[in-house]
Amino acid sequence: MERFTLYFFVGFMLLFGGCYSFRGIAIETDVKTYYVNPFLDQTIGQVPSLAADFTEKLNVKIRNESPLVQTNTDPHVEFSGSITRYEVTAEAPKPGEDVAFNRLTISVRVEYTNNLHEESNKSFTETWFSEFPSDQNLLDVQDEKIEEITDQLVENIFTKAFTNW
Repeated sequence: MERFTLYFFVGFMLLFGGCYSFRGIAIETDVKTYYVNPFLDQTIGQVPSLAADFTEKLNVKIRNESPLVQTNTDPHVEFSGSITRYEVTAEAPKPGEDVAFNRLTISVRVEYTNNLHEESNKSFTETWFSEFPSDQNLLDVQDEKIEEITDQLVENIFTKAFTNW
C-alpha cells in the first residue's frame, strides 16, 4: 500500500508539475533572448538620470523574473520607448485656497517588438502617479516617489508584454 501511495504521489506531481507557469507569464518557447534599448527622456528633463534609471530597472525586472537572456545581437524581443510625461499637479483643492496634496505623474511610451512573432508586437503608454502632501517640497520626496512610480510602471510593462490578458 505504501508503494502504491508513493507511485500515485510521484505520478500526480509529474502530471501536474507541468501546469505551473512562471509568475503567470506566457513567453513563446522559441523566444530566448531580449534587449532593452535605452529609453529616451522627452520631458523637459527635470530629472537627468530618470530615463537611464528606468531602462536599467526594466532590464533587471526581465532578467530576474523571466527565463530570457539579455543580448544586444539579434534579440528575439526588444523594448524601446521614451518617458513622455513628468508632471506635478495640485489635486483635491479644499474649499478656500489650500491644496490638499500634490501628484507626481510619469508616463512611458513603450514599443515591444517580438522579432520571431510579429503578431505579438505592441505599442502602448503606461502612466502611474504618486501623491504627497502639499506642504512637502517635491525635492524632499522626489527620489522616493520616482522609485514608487517606476516600480509600478515596470511591473505593468512586464505584465503587458509577457501575459495574454
